[in-house]
Order: sequence, then C-alpha cells, then structure tokens
Amino acid sequence: MAKTAKVSATGGARGSTASEARAAAGHDTGGLIVHISGLLPSLSPAEQRVARLVVADPADAARRTITDLATAAETSEATVIRFCRSVGMEGYPQLRIRLAAEAARRVEPPDARVVGGDIPPGADLAQIIATIAFNDARAVEETAEQLDAEVCERVVDAINNADRVEIYGAGASGFVASDFQQKLHRIGRTAFYFPDVHAALTSSALLGRGDVAIGISHTGTTSDVIEVLEQGRARGATTVAITNFPRSPITEVADFVLTTAARETTYRSGAMASRLAQLTIVDCLFVGVAARNRARARKALEVTAEAVQAHRLGGHRRKA
Repeated sequence: MAKTAKVSATGGARGSTASEARAAAGHDTGGLIVHISGLLPSLSPAEQRVARLVVADPADAARRTITDLATAAETSEATVIRFCRSVGMEGYPQLRIRLAAEAARRVEPPDARVVGGDIPPGADLAQIIATIAFNDARAVEETAEQLDAEVCERVVDAINNADRVEIYGAGASGFVASDFQQKLHRIGRTAFYFPDVHAALTSSALLGRGDVAIGISHTGTTSDVIEVLEQGRARGATTVAITNFPRSPITEVADFVLTTAARETTYRSGAMASRLAQLTIVDCLFVGVAARNRARARKALEVTAEAVQAHRLGGHRRKA
C-alpha cells in the first residue's frame, strides 16, 4: 500500500531531518545546540566527542581554532570537518559563526552554580531545585521554538479526521501516551492507549486508512513502540512519531515526526525533562483538535466534569 513521504518538523520529505532542512535554508529556528543535541546519537564516537564540547560551551568552542577543538576532543581536524557536515554546516568557519551567534542569544541560568544541567556531588537542595527548574523550563521553551506549526497542523488534521486514534509509549513515555489518550477521550475523540505490548499489537493489526497511530519515545529506539507503529503503518494508518532524536529508528516508520528538545540532568536520563517536552507537544496537538471542534469540545468537557463532580470533596451532583 502506497504511503506518503515522511514529514519532519519542517515538512521535509523522508531522508532529511527538520534541523537539516533549517541548516540548509540558513535559518536558526530552535537553535543550533538543540539541533546538534538531537543528532548526537547518530554521530560517530569521535564526532560525538566534538559535539559534547560544542553543546557544553558554545562560546568556548566558537573561540577555538579547528586544531584546538580537535585536540580538546582527542580527535583529528578531518573528524571536526566531518562533524560540521554531519550537522549541516559547510565547514568549520560557518560552524564557528553559528556557535558565536548561539552563545550570544543563549539564556544563562539565574543561579551561577547551574552549569550544563549536571548536578555535581555534594550539591545542596537549593542548587538541585535551581538546576531542575532551569532545565525543565528550557526543555519546554526550546521544544516550542523548534516545533513546526505547519507539521503540527497536518497532524491535528489527521487526528481530527480519524475514525480511531491509537497512542503508544513505554515507561515514562507511556504516562504521556496515557495523558494524551485521556485528553482526546474527554472531548469525544475515539482514542486508545495500550500499556501492554501484546494488546497494542493486536489492536494496531486492525488499524486501516483513516486511522492514526502515534508513537512516543524519547530515544526513538524503544522496540515495542517501533514495532506497533510499523504494523499500523503497514495496515494503512497515518503514523506519527514524537521523539527527541530526528535520526532515530522510530522516524523510519512515521509519516510525521515531531521532535522535542530535552537535555536531561544527572539522575534523570530520559525520564523527566523529556516528559515535560513531550507533554508540550501533546498539549499543542490536543488544543489544536479541540479548537477545530470548539462547541463540541466545550460541551464534552462540561459533561465529563459534571460526571465526576460528586467524587470531589464538597462536590454535589446537580439535579436533573
């Protein structure tokens, strides 16, 4: 069954990522550091060492010569050039210019002890709070900055016109999937979330044209979610991936890709800042669908709120 080409966060065809399209166009929406962070798992080990130096301190990297950066990353100048091309730059001079611009616009944390999102040994609770708050807020802001409204619009269209919507996620992403399902259900959309992979597989086997399958995975490598999304796509359903990494395996089985921009702090890999970033996308999609059916959604929300009113302290059921 023929399928349309995958659309990433900039609406590009399969084979190109959102950030690559922006780099090619010379745009800086979302920021170069967000772009590099998203591509990091797809880079070679040597290129990853360069990437980590650049992400940790863009201003310092912009001041370095190519020889200095290669030495600091314990690699060669040729690897630095390959890294530049991997992230969409023509060469090292262009990378330095973009890094300098990124450093100039970068928002610094209010607490000087918050550096790079890491929580060092011996950190007091005030420092922990400041670090988590800053990085959570940054994840939401950077996700919103790089989120393409046109692609979100197309996903909202697909959900709005769908006969059935199924949402998949595991672990922390499963909580986000469950939240999205409940939100859609509250406004009268037929949506399902299956925490059990066998139930998800049997359900996705019954999907078809006019249905939508949404897979949520921070790393984009969760095999259960990829398998279910792949099966839904094979049956003709429109597939959507929400992930932090635009070159991850889940994007290969998705018609639409929406990317988050989360960098986890110590102790929280793939679990907290990523969850808030995912919820940002989910909320945008939910409100988009609700706005298309404003009167119906408002009525559904009123009816469902009334249904549980008696179960709140001080609440009472209205008389018919």
